[in-house]
Amino acid sequence: MFSRAYKSAVTLPPLLWVALFLLAPYALLFCYSFWSVTPAQTIVHQWGLQNYRQLLHTPVYLATLVRSIGIAARVTLLAVLLGYPLAYFLSFHAGPRKDLLYQLVIIPLWVSYLVRAYAWKTILGSDGVLNTLLQYAHVLHHPAQFLLYSPFAVVLTLTHIYTPFAFLPIYASLEHIPRNLVEASQDLGASPAQTFWRVVLPLSIPGVLAGATFAFVLSLGDFLAPLLLGGPSGIMMSNIVVSLFGAAYDWPLGAAISLCMLALVMALLFFSERLEKKWSFT
Repeated sequence: MFSRAYKSAVTLPPLLWVALFLLAPYALLFCYSFWSVTPAQTIVHQWGLQNYRQLLHTPVYLATLVRSIGIAARVTLLAVLLGYPLAYFLSFHAGPRKDLLYQLVIIPLWVSYLVRAYAWKTILGSDGVLNTLLQYAHVLHHPAQFLLYSPFAVVLTLTHIYTPFAFLPIYASLEHIPRNLVEASQDLGASPAQTFWRVVLPLSIPGVLAGATFAFVLSLGDFLAPLLLGGPSGIMMSNIVVSLFGAAYDWPLGAAISLCMLALVMALLFFSERLEKKWSFT
């Protein structure tokens, strides 16, 4: 139907855009990861594996990676546990209020990331809203120091920020479940709990996997929330990468860590896609 010139005019610009702004930076990152930097902060274009060896033999990097994965896993679990019941209620029980409630759920996405992060910093601070309320209720006599600048603050903030990203694919999967299957289960005498466990939940697994993947990948690569609320015990791997590319000026090591995280994310996306295909239905 279309000429070769038209097809080229339509496909070449996006392909060039992806090659220039995605593939080329990845290629540069790959090259930098095999180079080195001198004490005089000069990058030497000599290929080697010294950055990857340093990454594997430096305990602080491995400990930070384990901490980052742990924080991302907790955020993912909490986001799914919060997002699934909300998505289920909106899909099956909200009725005519569905559109309004859906808008209320996604409204936080309209607010700046920094505004939400600073809001939690205000809430969890020593003189913040939560400590003031707890002292007023005589639950605490002194401000709780563990609320801010801790992994707890990072997990809480990231859960609030990324729960909508877990909610959206779960809600989409629940909306695509044929309602006649639910009605057939009820007609056959299944209780609401049995219908949920044997019909609704299995058919919504692809959405759960997609939402969990979104929450895990986004929280694993986050660096602003740990910077603002994490403190020394809440630093994540992305903060180290930012420091290496910034003040430390060790771009080769930062590139090596970035590629390792990229490989981890790609492996996660691959297995998530395989699981989604396994659980999907047509």
